Amino acid sequence: MKRGLILAVFCLTLAVPAMLAQDYDHIEVGIFADYFNLARPTPHINFVGVGGRAAFNVRSNVQIEAEMSYDFARTFTTEFNNGGGLQFVRTNLRPLHALFGPKISTSGGAARLYGTFKVGLINFSVTNQNGLSGFPTSVSDITTGNTSAAIYPGLGVEGFWGPFGLRAEGGDEIYFNNGTHNNLKITFGPAFRF
Repeated sequence: MKRGLILAVFCLTLAVPAMLAQDYDHIEVGIFADYFNLARPTPHINFVGVGGRAAFNVRSNVQIEAEMSYDFARTFTTEFNNGGGLQFVRTNLRPLHALFGPKISTSGGAARLYGTFKVGLINFSVTNQNGLSGFPTSVSDITTGNTSAAIYPGLGVEGFWGPFGLRAEGGDEIYFNNGTHNNLKITFGPAFRF
């Protein structure tokens, strides 16, 4: 048993440098914080949420990526014209975003610039549940709720140190509902490659 343990430690010692030298550009997964500026109402509503994404490489600088994010309920102020009063209003609107498409990055190096063009949907569900309870409701409302087709052109930058990296992205999430509606979307968070 002692020889087997010594042999296992020796093999692991030889394997670690090979594992560290591997190329981390095959699959990428990440989580992110999401800022979404819903531009249709006046005043605009700024949503903050969380999301996740997964991608696989087609080439070293081309990935196919899918992402989903969920924005939490917001409170905003509204001003009345009858004397200048302000009122805080809580919206129970919870946007759910699901997008899929290519990500094309500059080649090589730890830091890369990239562009993406994704298609998918945005669902606007209304609930007074808390964030965790409201998420399953939003997912089930995709087929029965207020769901619109969406496209998302965006630009970003990412930096990787081995398998771990950080990624920042911004773009215009355009959804189609009685016309086109442009909305700023910004994401930031860690990513992992393997």
